[in-house]
Amino acid sequence: MVVRVQTDDFDIGVEISMMTAGRQDIGAIVTFSGLVRDMTGDQSVAVMELEHYPGMTEKALEKIEADANGRWPLQATLIIHRVGPLNAGANIVLVATASPHRQAAFEAAEFIMDFLKSRAPFWKKESGVDGGNWVDARDTDEEALARWTVSDD
Repeated sequence: MVVRVQTDDFDIGVEISMMTAGRQDIGAIVTFSGLVRDMTGDQSVAVMELEHYPGMTEKALEKIEADANGRWPLQATLIIHRVGPLNAGANIVLVATASPHRQAAFEAAEFIMDFLKSRAPFWKKESGVDGGNWVDARDTDEEALARWTVSDD
């Protein structure tokens, strides 16, 4: 179970190899990698600046990871999130989940990403030829969390 917030880029293949080295109990690995898009709506994006609160952000990611491990039988999890200025096309985030079976790995990866998008303390500013603007939270990110909550009805 690994959580890292970093400025350095990452290599997905290397990360997965390290995650699975010497393991024979893993039957499925699901990965999600997020990249900086060069357009948001009709606005060009040359650079995305990601800011965070050191310590607080890692703690929030560790809680999300622990919650996923409490819901699904996971052999390993990995969350890497970059901060600082990132050019269009650059890696932003990597989430990987490993389990004996694919369904748990898929669901856990979706859970982690849904909570990461809505509950992790990151702030994004997109800049392009039209200037820069801070990215607001999206209603669809909040709506995605609804499927993971248990109703008391």
